[in-house]
Amino acid sequence: MPLIDSGSTAKSYDVIVVGSGAAGGQTAYTLTMEGARVLMLEAGRNYDPRTESPMFNTPDTAPLRGSGTPEKYFGYFDATVGGGWTVPGEPYTNVSTEKNRKFTWWRSRMLGGRTNHWGRISLRNGPYDFKPRSRDGLGFDWPISYEDVSPYYDKVEMLVGVYGTNEGLENTPNSPEGVLLPPPRARIGELLARQRGRPLGIPVIAAHRAVLSRPLDSKNLPAKIHPGNAKAQRILAEDMQNRAACFWATDCGRGCAIRANYQSTTVHIPPALATGNLDILTQAMVREVTVDAAGKATGVTYIDKTTGTEHHVSARVVVLGAGACESVRILLNSKSALFPNGLANSSGLVGKYIMDTVGASWNGQIPLLESLPPHNEDGAGGGHVYAPWWLYKEQRAGKLGFARGYHVEFGTGKTMPQGFSSFGPNADGNTSYGRRLREEARRYYGSYVGFTGRGEMIPNADSFCEIDPKAVDKWGIPVLRFTWKWSDHEFKQVAHMQRTFADWIAAMGGTSKGTPSPDGSKAIEPGGAIIHEVGGTIMGDKASSSVTNSWSQTWDVPNVFVADGGVFASNADKNPTLTIMALAWRTADRILDQMRQGNL
Repeated sequence: MPLIDSGSTAKSYDVIVVGSGAAGGQTAYTLTMEGARVLMLEAGRNYDPRTESPMFNTPDTAPLRGSGTPEKYFGYFDATVGGGWTVPGEPYTNVSTEKNRKFTWWRSRMLGGRTNHWGRISLRNGPYDFKPRSRDGLGFDWPISYEDVSPYYDKVEMLVGVYGTNEGLENTPNSPEGVLLPPPRARIGELLARQRGRPLGIPVIAAHRAVLSRPLDSKNLPAKIHPGNAKAQRILAEDMQNRAACFWATDCGRGCAIRANYQSTTVHIPPALATGNLDILTQAMVREVTVDAAGKATGVTYIDKTTGTEHHVSARVVVLGAGACESVRILLNSKSALFPNGLANSSGLVGKYIMDTVGASWNGQIPLLESLPPHNEDGAGGGHVYAPWWLYKEQRAGKLGFARGYHVEFGTGKTMPQGFSSFGPNADGNTSYGRRLREEARRYYGSYVGFTGRGEMIPNADSFCEIDPKAVDKWGIPVLRFTWKWSDHEFKQVAHMQRTFADWIAAMGGTSKGTPSPDGSKAIEPGGAIIHEVGGTIMGDKASSSVTNSWSQTWDVPNVFVADGGVFASNADKNPTLTIMALAWRTADRILDQMRQGNL
């Protein structure tokens, strides 16, 4: 298996890919399936969900009944290892100490990165999302359109397996017939939310999630994904046959030993390794991209975290897919006589206009869901339905007071309790004991509903990251310092979320916990909390106002590309992972084309 150490790297590669998650995994997959020789560098350790996933462990076997801790924020069995909002030896700083002016940065130091524990929500950006400035005069338009990315959405959905339905709703694109897998049935609480949301004008449709509801069509899909490439079709067909369909019995965030959900470690990396064209080097902390006297990238310098020694590897092309902020850090630390302000930074925009998803939540207790007969509602490890943004026309007419929308995710059902799960009538964490506890558990558990809003943030000049002039990590590499600011658009959006959720709970016959605040600044999640940060190396149609062109190729150094969410010119309310993969595939195709032509 080509999981190598620092002494086993080749003299040179076609492409070095920094990062192994959605961006790095997809890029390496596309390049190796087409014959390019690739070295993947990952800052964390090796991880194999087939052998490490605690799929069937119950909370009673874990410390604190599986509750989260600072080291394991999402629970003891969460797949994340060596990562979180704090990583030992890898600090970052904030300019401000104010709650809404601080940015919290999540990192996963493991092969596959965040794809091992993410929520698998896979939504396409719509046509409006690529041209937001043209609609409301705020932020930036992308230099590409939905039509440019749509074929790559098709490929990614066929490759990873995404369930959902086509509903033909505004700015919520359909997939071609036969691409989406059938979704699981909605749970009882989700059905009630759909029924009571209808009079409020809120559509509730099947969620789109990267989970196999049935085995992939290994006979027909490989030819659609890799037309004219017999070797790639054979490798992919064999790999698809090794992925089982979900049996709806365990949390996706634990990782998936049967490879039913998408994570880079089970979908992208195995077939890429099967080509024989991929070497993987873990525990490799990249410090900088190196350049020659002509300003062309020659490779990267990294620290071997197991030995503390510095090494250099060479390639024709360097692709940064380490995550939006980590790629910024690498570029800003790549200083030389030719690039004194960091690589690809002639515009001064590396690190600027970082964004996160706007988030707020609300919950309540629903008497109609009390005392339900015992039944299994584990499902697909997340919501089976969601509500896409539904007020485009009202927003366009200026009736809402904020410029961008949000979608709604649900939490309902009788999934396995853990930690301090509440069984009481007020969902306040105070429980009884003995016979009364048993009675309350039977009556109230499963009668709670939680709503979370996921909205669009408009890029602003007061949200950025830069190199801290004093702080370094344990390897002596300068770290990032964040400046963050929400605008009134985001605060008003959050206030709208909470009013909507409270009205929705009332329509379901329930009682909210608390009263919605008219001041969204008191309810909004901190920057970085939703773990959807994008921007920092935004794409555009001019070198003076962007970092990369429409192919995610840096203007200043043509053989350096950014394949992660850093290139996002805006951050739609849709979760970014599917778009990251689609753009990474498009970028990899461009690299292959330019290498064949001798331009790289």
